[in-house]
Amino acid sequence: MSKNFVFIGLFGSGKTEVAINYALKLRQDYEKVAIADVDTISPYFRTRDVVDELTLKGLKVITPPGALKHADLPIVTGAVAGYLNNPDYKTVLDVGGEENGVVVVGYLKPHLKDAEVSMVINTRRPFTSNVDGIVKTYEQLSKVAKIKIDYLINNTNLSVETTKEIILEGEKIIKEASKILNVPVKYTVIPDFLEDFETEFPKFWIKRFMKMDF
Repeated sequence: MSKNFVFIGLFGSGKTEVAINYALKLRQDYEKVAIADVDTISPYFRTRDVVDELTLKGLKVITPPGALKHADLPIVTGAVAGYLNNPDYKTVLDVGGEENGVVVVGYLKPHLKDAEVSMVINTRRPFTSNVDGIVKTYEQLSKVAKIKIDYLINNTNLSVETTKEIILEGEKIIKEASKILNVPVKYTVIPDFLEDFETEFPKFWIKRFMKMDF
């Protein structure tokens, strides 16, 4: 298993939820797990906004310090590189997916020698609603980040209106993109408020942590 795990995705992909839940999954098997918030793009859904809750669950949450915690600035602290290199920790990165956000991955590339990179996709978002859009997004982000994306993750959803049919529709689209890109699909994400159902790819159940206050 890799030491570090990077989750990228366009705004609305749900990559922050996936990153948080993956860190908690790792925490079930490993004593020391850190999650680093390096999302410099989204002012709405960020790991740093639920730091207290995640800390109580046993995660080390790395966020900009003090008053900078809620700043919409491209802040990447030295602590991030420290945890990426610390052999005692499994470390998860929550990265903004737009080009200006994913460039952070390129900045941290020297510290990502043992890392698994996943692109989280929501086919109910405009730029990744079809195969061509997914392929184009993959090519753009991998080029800007200057790093290989190892997996696709199907996180097709409409928040609390998500249904089994919506998820399976997304799975079909992402399966086709996977064939073209020759990049495997790691998971199909299922929110914990749905009943179990059959999926083609391994299931990844998640609890939602992010709240919309507007």
